[in-house]
Amino acid sequence: MKLGKVTETVIQRSVFKVLEERRAEVLLPVNVSGDFAAIQTENDEVVVLSTDPITGSDREIGIYGVHAVINDVAAGGARPVGVMVTVLMPAREREIAIKRIMEQIEAVCKTLNIQVLGGHTEVTDAVNRPIVSLTGVGMCKKNCKSLARQLKPGDELVLTKYIGMEGTAILAAEHMEELTKRYTEEFLLGGQKMIEHLSVVDEAEIAAKENVSYMKALSERGIYGALWAIAKGQDLGFEVDLASIPVRQETIEICEFYDLNPYQLFSGGCLLIGTSNGGELVSKLQEQGIPAAVIGRITDNNDKLIIREGEKFSLEPPKTDELFRKRSVSK
Repeated sequence: MKLGKVTETVIQRSVFKVLEERRAEVLLPVNVSGDFAAIQTENDEVVVLSTDPITGSDREIGIYGVHAVINDVAAGGARPVGVMVTVLMPAREREIAIKRIMEQIEAVCKTLNIQVLGGHTEVTDAVNRPIVSLTGVGMCKKNCKSLARQLKPGDELVLTKYIGMEGTAILAAEHMEELTKRYTEEFLLGGQKMIEHLSVVDEAEIAAKENVSYMKALSERGIYGALWAIAKGQDLGFEVDLASIPVRQETIEICEFYDLNPYQLFSGGCLLIGTSNGGELVSKLQEQGIPAAVIGRITDNNDKLIIREGEKFSLEPPKTDELFRKRSVSK
């Protein structure tokens, strides 16, 4: 199989078909668009959970890991509480490597006012580089709007910040020496600093107070993967204008250097929102200093359409994230 998240076909055939629903406390069914679980407690509270291993980067994996799971929790309309952490280390690594990862995790937790709840740390010959797997935990009320997760035809799609930020930060850091042959150090440092903008907690909190029908935190496979997942998971279609999707120049240039598609690149830091009034939501987000744009709308058919220079193209099922494709080509 190819590197990265397995394909939708494999997920449907070898994961979902094996699973059965048997607990009434579990509020959301498992499906291709699901990024988190929601469990009803005995009172009016709901526990929201999300889990993710970090395999896209060898650097700052603690930072990427916390944001990945907490972003999903926040997209569920929940108030983030903390993370459970599993760290698997190869025998060749020194103890300082564990400390460095935990310092990264703790630093992000401090900025988000959450904490490490527990976990597991192990040295094993089953891995050849450090692997961090986290579970994010949050709380919300049972009537939390985002738990409904029901898009409607005519809903506008709002995207926050800029696609490809996560992948750009990783590429700019891992390939600094090679990239400086074409770009200035200042330009590449701008790409690396995108790691400082990977949280969607603030925009999710703002959006949850508005008339939103769906929120999804972007990650692996970028905006194309997110669009496909939400449409496939709810049996709907969409029309999205490519020119409306915000992207930074650093992302465009670095993707061009490596012949990568920025629309299918790790995009942590972006929140995709379905709402009946996209313009109003964009204004409220921008008032709080959060870049946002209406990029398209949901349709009542199964057509997944990208509009490019006035022409419509059908979006194909998501493939391997461009970051993993680059690594495969480089080997």
